[in-house]
Amino acid sequence: MRFLQRAAAVVMLFVSAAGVQAVHSGPAQAALPTAAVALGDSFVSGEGAGDYQPVADSSGTTQGFPGWSAANSNAYFCHRSANASLFKASLPGIQQRFNLACSGAQPADITAPASARPEGRTVAAQLDQLRAVAQTHDIDVVLIGLGSNNSQFTFGDVATLCANRFIADAWTGWWEFWAYLKGEVPQQPCSASDLATAAEVAAATTETTAALRQILDTLAQVDADGVHQVILQTYTNPLPPELATPYHEEDGRKDTRDKFRALGAERYAAGCPIHRASLGPGHVFSENLGTLVKNAHATLAAERPAADVRVLDVQRAFDGARLCENSGSPSGALATPVRVQDGPTGTPVTSLSGWDKIRIQRAANTCVTYFQTCQESWHPNAAGHTVLGQCLSGAAAAGPRASVTCARNSDGTITVS
Repeated sequence: MRFLQRAAAVVMLFVSAAGVQAVHSGPAQAALPTAAVALGDSFVSGEGAGDYQPVADSSGTTQGFPGWSAANSNAYFCHRSANASLFKASLPGIQQRFNLACSGAQPADITAPASARPEGRTVAAQLDQLRAVAQTHDIDVVLIGLGSNNSQFTFGDVATLCANRFIADAWTGWWEFWAYLKGEVPQQPCSASDLATAAEVAAATTETTAALRQILDTLAQVDADGVHQVILQTYTNPLPPELATPYHEEDGRKDTRDKFRALGAERYAAGCPIHRASLGPGHVFSENLGTLVKNAHATLAAERPAADVRVLDVQRAFDGARLCENSGSPSGALATPVRVQDGPTGTPVTSLSGWDKIRIQRAANTCVTYFQTCQESWHPNAAGHTVLGQCLSGAAAAGPRASVTCARNSDGTITVS
């Protein structure tokens, strides 16, 4: 009996010692706080939603608003908004949110500092920013908006092209172009090929897919528990398929006639300075962007069937509430109107009524020289990001590897299916 007691004591001593050794060799670490992160371009950074937050540049220096005449490369002009959809979404279990997206970002900016390319901002590579977050947080949700800007085309260039053609057509007669400009400034509506050819979309898809692949690789390396959902968001068009009737013509002038200044001023005030004939090609362009994202998702899903990569299609999220879709625009619209400044004054021009073409050209040049004065144009506004936040909530609550569609109903409610 005594032998058995001694043996039991020895066993208990061994177990106890082993337990002590285990504790000392690897103390349990406290779980990291959970985080949701946004990566990509202006449609997730919050461009157009206001309340822009200071942004750390590539040297780690925090940049607040530097003034309207500052270089557009300043990190602040990434325009990371406190109203961005990431902060409006219901994401149960998420303790902190980080907006690492940057207005104008391209796929190259995922792995390299944006300043490495022309017109990029002085911010670190988005993957370097992601790695920094992963040091202190367990990343559980990643929202990505990527593809509308790339080495083939950019959303800003597309929007500028169609708006400028309309303004030139409205204010400058054909004879002035023939006599003074020799027809160098196009005035005709945009066609689908003006915005992006099939070859350009294919190249942009390859470029975007490669960047997304690098994001997934990095998450696999740095995520604390290896469990996360990646949500690829498409894009929504700020303009309707057709303008509301009040914006069709003015003073007997349609946008198929030479010079229609009153109509031009009316559409600008409403936020939609564009030919009616450009609307269809614009929707083809936005649909192509959606296909780009979906094709990238299909490629990655085939490569990594276990990865929780989801698609959030928001092309119909603004149905019935786009610019000039209803009378009284831009009031009630979910997107920002086109706005320029007459010099880097900080005061947007809301009416072109009575302006001549020289003054309009001066305002257009302000946009070119100081792009920050007009870069909010045709982006989701704060109300639009609230809607996109509802869309994100639905995508995050869906099952793994889901493809969901977010649409606005006629009564203003949102359906995610």
